[in-house]
Amino acid sequence: MAPADRGEPVDLTGTDLEGGAVDLADLRGGPVVLNVWASWCPPCIKEQPDLNEAAAALGDDVQFLGLNIRDASQDDAAAFVRDLDVPYSSIYSADGSALLPFAGTLTPRSIPSTVVLDAEGRVAASVNGRIPTTQTLVSLVEAVLDE
Repeated sequence: MAPADRGEPVDLTGTDLEGGAVDLADLRGGPVVLNVWASWCPPCIKEQPDLNEAAAALGDDVQFLGLNIRDASQDDAAAFVRDLDVPYSSIYSADGSALLPFAGTLTPRSIPSTVVLDAEGRVAASVNGRIPTTQTLVSLVEAVLDE
């Protein structure tokens, strides 16, 4: 999305898988990649290595945050993170309510999905479904970095 076409900054707070508080506003100042996933989702499992590679390629200029929804337990989500070496934290939202601030971009069936927020916290790009490749995500984020 062109900067002039973006809506208001997304406000989201939650608790990560370790029980810590997360506030999306604290990550503003650079692009944020938010990935929606669930441990039982085969496309989520397939795309995680691409997300890990993108996070490594983009480095410290970009923040990554997972949004785990509709998992039966935090233990299931923690096992996913551990088994797939996810290098960033995730908000745990068993009921999926953490999707509400993304109305119009994400739906309750948005597993997996990836959203790129600009430095102000506004939705700049989204991929509904599995990201096609690491480079696809890196290119989307680099376009936001270049603004």
